[in-house]
Amino acid sequence: MTGTLPASVTGSVARWAGLARAYDVPWTDLLLLALNVHGLRSAVGSRVRVLLRVHGDEEPRLVVVPSGRASSPFELVGDTLVVDGQPVATVERRVNDDAVAGYLRCWDGRRWRAATLNPNSRSRCTGCAFCPTALEDAVDPRLRLDDEIAALLAALATELPEGGSLTDLEDITISTGCFHTEAAALDHLRTVRRVLTEHGLHPRIGLLTSVVRSTEAFERIAEEVAPFVLHLTAECVSRRDILLKTSKASLRPEQMPDLLARARGAGLDTSFTYIVGLDPYEQMRDFLRELLPHVTVFPSVQVYQSHTALMDLLRAPGADDLGYYVRIRRDLEECAAPLGLVPERWRCYRPLWYTTFAGAALTGPCR
Repeated sequence: MTGTLPASVTGSVARWAGLARAYDVPWTDLLLLALNVHGLRSAVGSRVRVLLRVHGDEEPRLVVVPSGRASSPFELVGDTLVVDGQPVATVERRVNDDAVAGYLRCWDGRRWRAATLNPNSRSRCTGCAFCPTALEDAVDPRLRLDDEIAALLAALATELPEGGSLTDLEDITISTGCFHTEAAALDHLRTVRRVLTEHGLHPRIGLLTSVVRSTEAFERIAEEVAPFVLHLTAECVSRRDILLKTSKASLRPEQMPDLLARARGAGLDTSFTYIVGLDPYEQMRDFLRELLPHVTVFPSVQVYQSHTALMDLLRAPGADDLGYYVRIRRDLEECAAPLGLVPERWRCYRPLWYTTFAGAALTGPCR
């Protein structure tokens, strides 16, 4: 079941409701998409994790959004999320979004099935212009030695529910912006796999990276690290020299389809990350269509979030209009669905999809 509109709608809610009808987008999806684009007007830290339940929904959704955005129509009034004064959702929990060293994901109602590790000190990354990492509170120490990574696993174990085990984890994703060379990334992957094996853990390892590029590296990963999924950090097509740090910008968009194809040819699972809102529409659409045939895991297609007036200037023409986002949602459905690619709801905190994809209900864990 998806959320329901307020009984009487005006202003932003009325405009969004019309857009949802025009593109056949469920109200929950449209509302949360708008929240990702606009952020919160309420000043509750620079960035906040909010577990909320859209009115009429049966399950809560976890969103991570900027706050203190004066132009946003969204505001927190006690435990209620309102749009231009109209209640639209109930907030069940909110906390500041810290740059932590690791956290559990993919809650299936009984156990956590995945985890994200930031073992190379994400808060020290001097990364890309669109990334909010520098705004987050740093609580992630740099982890280098085997015993330090083991300590991180032990800390995650303390957060498991009664009866839960780290052996429940099917995916562990390394999300970091601090491996600047292919060799450094490979060394770290070997260390992570070794420590996991020593602890009796055999999950698929994922790495968000743009520095692992050679066929030789893919073959080594297949031999020494697999099961493995490569999450290529594509991010954007235009202005890469301005928006991205050097290690990412040096990979050209036209090289990416071949890179993904070679990784897949080596027996690896493949995916990519992309920020919706940084590129002109047609350029974005054509680029994503070129990459999709080369992935085995639905990509993390994320809504661009602006945290400051300066970051507002990074948006592509038209990307301040929700129509830009629902159009690419529709175009990607038309391209990805025939390939058998479907979003996993837990993988992305600011996606284009929450309840349906290509007309079918999305199921499975959502946080």
